[in-house]
Amino acid sequence: SNDTKNVFIESAYFNPVSIRKTSKRHGLKTDSSFRFERGVDPQNTLYGLKRAAMLIKELAGGEISSDIVDVYPQKIEKAKVEIEYSYINRLVGKVIPNPIVKQILTLMDFVIVDENDKGLTVEVPGYRVDVKCPADVVEEILRIYGYNNVEINDHVNSVLEYGEKPDSEKLINTISDMLSSNGFSEIMCNSLNPASFYEHEAFDSKALVVLSNPLSSDLNAMRQSLLYGGLNTIARNINRQNVDLRLYEFGNIYSVAATAGNRPCADDYIQKKALDIFISGNLRNKRWNSDNVATNFFNVKTAVDKVLARLGVKNTDVKTLSCDKKYFSEAISYSIKDKEIAEFGSVSSEFLKMFDINQNVYYGHIDWDNLVKVTRKNKVEFTELPKYPWVRRDLALLVDKSVKFEQIKDIAYRTERRLLKNVDLFDVYESAILGVDKKSYAVSFILRDDNNTLTDKNIDKVMNNLINALEKGVDAKIR
Repeated sequence: SNDTKNVFIESAYFNPVSIRKTSKRHGLKTDSSFRFERGVDPQNTLYGLKRAAMLIKELAGGEISSDIVDVYPQKIEKAKVEIEYSYINRLVGKVIPNPIVKQILTLMDFVIVDENDKGLTVEVPGYRVDVKCPADVVEEILRIYGYNNVEINDHVNSVLEYGEKPDSEKLINTISDMLSSNGFSEIMCNSLNPASFYEHEAFDSKALVVLSNPLSSDLNAMRQSLLYGGLNTIARNINRQNVDLRLYEFGNIYSVAATAGNRPCADDYIQKKALDIFISGNLRNKRWNSDNVATNFFNVKTAVDKVLARLGVKNTDVKTLSCDKKYFSEAISYSIKDKEIAEFGSVSSEFLKMFDINQNVYYGHIDWDNLVKVTRKNKVEFTELPKYPWVRRDLALLVDKSVKFEQIKDIAYRTERRLLKNVDLFDVYESAILGVDKKSYAVSFILRDDNNTLTDKNIDKVMNNLINALEKGVDAKIR
């Protein structure tokens, strides 16, 4: 105030580590903490105090009324670095004359304490807290000398490395090209999600990877699934009147192993690659000669099947199972060699409401790491078109309601491995006339011999074997 007569000035240096930890613990960021936690020149404390006192004297008419008391219990010495000329030249990749090296260091306030034919010892200026080792000194020399003044060496060394087989990146590009060619758009979402997303029973909250120093509460956990990023993208597009969507994303998902303790180590964290597919809106818009065609479950199933087929997976390799994940209203899953490969279905209304989505979303998740493992030895081979015609035979099978088509397909492929090319379900019929807990499956069988024309005798033999196997396997009756 106007009545102030006595001013006490204090100038201090603070430990950078202590300032950083205290600022983080209290969540308090100031200009002072920002400066001190990055390090300042401890030798500048006295100069700063004197400068402040002189400004008060010159600008406000003050008088310096006392001596300076300097409390410096543990003096911080300036860093000293020994460096050899050969090391500088090797790291830079060019011979820089010794006089130029000394000139650059001197102009940058480095003090040459000692020198010999091999190298020199320099004292680092106090304000350069980032220079601590010979490599740091070389970086300063090269920065002033100029990176553009270092020519590219004619001699290039290379190391032979054997890449993994199959090449994961090549496979990703192959599938990306295929999906993009089929009208899909690739998306890339943030790997950080709110931890609250994974408190839902559909996920394992104990396996969640939570950040120790998050930027915000909305970005405080590593994603366990690509689902939330895809739904957020769909909601954003719908809000901007882009409602017909076909999207896919390759991304990593993260979790902590169940065997990890309270303080997980590096080996306890699990990172997996996934491919997720999202379909929503109309497959085809209304025209003068056709109505709107809405997307459905079979569109996402077709997309997943195309990915598997492109990597050489055969229908006979895949086992279809029911899927009870809570984020699906209805879904099925695929497994190959007891490894879960994919799951796909319709997203539940509960999850759609989280993002205010008012239209159906069909979602497919492919465990990319497992898929690459089981298809590692697969080879996509091309053969000439078969010269001999195929034959179709249909069976109407009366079975229990608990019997699934997957069981019928498995029995058929196990029974006839050579001539049977495809098994398909084209009708399901239920009625009280059939009996309690009974249903009828209409199943088609495609037979073909790649070397000869099929005869009635061959066809009848195969069909009789199939009928006998189905009667024994699922107690099927021919209608």
